[in-house]
Amino acid sequence: MTVIKINAITVPADSGDTLAQRFAARAGAVDGQDGFEGFELLKPTDDRTTWLVITRWRDDESFNAWVSSPAFGSGHQSDAKPAGDQAGTGHPGGETGGHPGGRPGGTEGGAPPPVAMSAELWSYVPAGGSTGGA
Repeated sequence: MTVIKINAITVPADSGDTLAQRFAARAGAVDGQDGFEGFELLKPTDDRTTWLVITRWRDDESFNAWVSSPAFGSGHQSDAKPAGDQAGTGHPGGETGGHPGGRPGGTEGGAPPPVAMSAELWSYVPAGGSTGGA
């Protein structure tokens, strides 16, 4: 059964575009991972500063394999950690603990500072819905 992992990433009010750019730079990085079914980055349309990364996986084992993989680790490393970092709450396309840094060229060690102030990882399974009219 499909599992849905949602990483709720809170950024400073002026940092949303940076978050989106960092995700765009890594577009497709997780596409080949076994069990990965897709993702969306959701930008708030009001004054909120929490962005949502919605990912779909075949099962929890597939998600956990990705978080434990060398590819995840190399794509999500950084020298700095945001306030409120929640180590161990990794997600695809972003960072462990909601840290969307880890891109070359910004701070000592080659990684820019983190964008996120905090993040939470939520886990859901579909419990109903519709596919739309055809």
